[in-house]
Amino acid sequence: MTLLESINIPLNTPVIDFKLPATSGGTYSPSDFDDKKILVIIFMCNHCPYVHAIINRLISIQSDYLEKGVQLIGINANDAENYPDDSFESMKDFVVDRGINFVYLRDEDQTTAKAYKAQCTPDIYVFDSKRQLVYHGRIDDNWKNEFAVSKNELRDALDSILSNQKVPENQLPTIGCSIKWKKEHL
Repeated sequence: MTLLESINIPLNTPVIDFKLPATSGGTYSPSDFDDKKILVIIFMCNHCPYVHAIINRLISIQSDYLEKGVQLIGINANDAENYPDDSFESMKDFVVDRGINFVYLRDEDQTTAKAYKAQCTPDIYVFDSKRQLVYHGRIDDNWKNEFAVSKNELRDALDSILSNQKVPENQLPTIGCSIKWKKEHL
């Protein structure tokens, strides 16, 4: 397991288009969620302990903010050949086993992860109604223990956007496992 931080992406970067298959069937792109005020794109996977530690928090955020116009989108770009726990079939099982209530997409050729400059799982990007990046940081200040969290940075960012407040520009990076790149992407 290689620990990495998300890299700094300039705020106001526009959402990058993609069309990826979902565990629930069909394919999705950002434009499928034009009716949502906020898109939260999370590069994640099935086997990463950092994702396991926060997945219930992500599920809770989707539950709490869905009616407010927030849509979470999980994207798994890991090399499934060398990491079979991240295969598309395993993703479907992960959704059921964990009760994931948001769209979970497969980036098989890793072009979406590369386009977003995703580094780790999780890697969280928040886009406002103009589909510009306004938050790229961690979920909170204690990935290991949700009961010891004192700062809920992702929730705070969502609340700021929803109340037409500016999201603080000082954003702390996410930490997590490295994305498992295929040889041709190394």
